[in-house]
Amino acid sequence: QVQLVESGGGLVQPGGSLRLSCAASRSIFSINDMGWYRRAPGKERELVTRITNGGVPTYADSVKGRFTISIDNGKKTGYLQMNRLKPEDTAIHYCAADTSKWGSPLSALVREDVYDYWGQGAQVTVSS
Repeated sequence: QVQLVESGGGLVQPGGSLRLSCAASRSIFSINDMGWYRRAPGKERELVTRITNGGVPTYADSVKGRFTISIDNGKKTGYLQMNRLKPEDTAIHYCAADTSKWGSPLSALVREDVYDYWGQGAQVTVSS
């Protein structure tokens, strides 16, 4: 049973924008915290950004000022807005949700085992 469904990936030219969505299934009551990871070709998966519900997000230096994470719990959906995309942003992007009752501190959201559910991955390709 798929719990998180990602959409919005694709091919974009350098400098362009994409918005990834991560929708939770009905079996998930709410998303407390969320992280977005990515795996570039030949590299390990890395944490791009994370946020606690209602909290202040943090971003990897490589995306700071260009990417924005958000959660809309009315829609049980998380988003990753990506602007001024660069070829080095080319990767499979994964959302991850922490649905525990009380959530987790921001400091814990760097650990992959904190997240209960993962999206299937969305390919983002930045190329001219």
